[in-house]
Amino acid sequence: MGRTDRMNKLSATLLAALAAVLTPAAHAASTRQQTPQTPPSQGATAQNEFKPASEGCGCEGKPLPDVLASVNGIKISAPDFSPEVRRRAGELRQQVIEARRRELDLQINSKLLDAEAKKRGVTAAKVVEAEIIAKAAEPTEAEAQAFYDANRARIRGEFRDAKANIVNYLREQRQRERASAFSDALRAGAQVKKLVPVATPPTTPADRARVLATVNGQNITSADIEDSLRPLIYNVQEQTFRMQSQDIERKVNDLLLEQEAQKSKVTTRALLDREVEKVRPVTEADAQKFYDENKARIEGDFAQTKEQIMQYLRDSEKQKALVALAQRLRGAAQVQTFLTPPEPPLYAISTDDQPTKGNPAAKITLVEFTDFQCPACAQAHPVIERIAQEYGDRVRVVVRDYPLHQHEHAMKAAEAAEAARAQGKYWEYASLLFQNQTALQVDKLKEYASRVGLDRGKFDAALDNGQFTAKVQRDVLEGQSVGVGGTPTLYLNGRRVTDASYDGLRTAIELALRAPAKQLKP
Repeated sequence: MGRTDRMNKLSATLLAALAAVLTPAAHAASTRQQTPQTPPSQGATAQNEFKPASEGCGCEGKPLPDVLASVNGIKISAPDFSPEVRRRAGELRQQVIEARRRELDLQINSKLLDAEAKKRGVTAAKVVEAEIIAKAAEPTEAEAQAFYDANRARIRGEFRDAKANIVNYLREQRQRERASAFSDALRAGAQVKKLVPVATPPTTPADRARVLATVNGQNITSADIEDSLRPLIYNVQEQTFRMQSQDIERKVNDLLLEQEAQKSKVTTRALLDREVEKVRPVTEADAQKFYDENKARIEGDFAQTKEQIMQYLRDSEKQKALVALAQRLRGAAQVQTFLTPPEPPLYAISTDDQPTKGNPAAKITLVEFTDFQCPACAQAHPVIERIAQEYGDRVRVVVRDYPLHQHEHAMKAAEAAEAARAQGKYWEYASLLFQNQTALQVDKLKEYASRVGLDRGKFDAALDNGQFTAKVQRDVLEGQSVGVGGTPTLYLNGRRVTDASYDGLRTAIELALRAPAKQLKP
């Protein structure tokens, strides 16, 4: 990858993770856009299981029902959640509390960067490139070797295997150090005042309107903080709901097993063993068939792997038998569950100056954040095309760019698609990109422009001088602000779509067509 391409890619990444770049204490990408990882925590009590004693997180969502599930009249309630679920949920909520404390500094730095870019008459990406990327010295091979030697015990493989990762690590470390110094310089030259510490979530409109800080006379309110945290809060609610649901399902199955064992006057262990005994024995022929069908993913020949394969197949058959038992018991029982999933946040996603199909006044707007190097996006592309064709003027389809950091050519591919759109050939060009995901280098992008009949002089110039870089970066930033963490991510009338299959989209669209109009205006 050339330096220009690397700078474009890094600037997009750094802007998208502004918290990490301009806040010295933020070691990872901004937590406000990502599903939280496990932090240290003191856990929670059964009575107040998802809420630390000292403060709330503002992510509680709907109160839990008194009865979470009922199995043949036996009730399951919140105190029945396992200690592990209570502990993990408490950790997730603690992450929201910590993110809220950091968010004020993140927004201060964001405003400082925007102000500096405006003063210079350039984009924020250009400021990042000039002050961080360009001024962070590129690691040498000798420095990478020294790092490898000093940390050899913790690094797998030889130096030649680890070199690229070490260089990337050292480069990012230097960029962070440079970003920290740049942040300090921006703050020193600005009027920054912190008025109120960020501690607890607002509970009233007056609380949301409270000014927490000013940056050169611009207010940052509690509402600004909470709006930025909405994706994280929803992720916490969604992850907590999944854990709770799985725990309840286990409790239901355990109760059904106990009841069936009592009815049969045996222990639950004996009941399970009885089901497992019914499993058909795994033969060598079964193992050979499995090996032949999965040979590309198995290391070693059949003789070396036979016993492992046979054990795997035995375990699989046992699991199928136990699942069948659970389904049979559920079918004969009265089982009710009352836990409901959290409602996705409603976002006003900008649709101006974007690739669009359908009627601009349609009741339904489907927004897709996509990456041309993403295999899942290539699979989703014909589904979106089919939806657009079948619903015609009843649905408007809008595409936003979200090139992922791990996809080397995705950024330039997105810029190329915008260059094609400037000549009225976006959809033809986008389809060609999805058909050729393994060949998205710049020379290939230019070749595809010829295939769809574009003016190569205009196209090549736009791609070479980064004419649409800022446009793509704007999409990435807005995507992160509404909780996009991967691709494809779709929003139907401002709410994230959980099932992006053809059937899932049709179901969501039909429900939305029958619902009262709630079309969002950007």
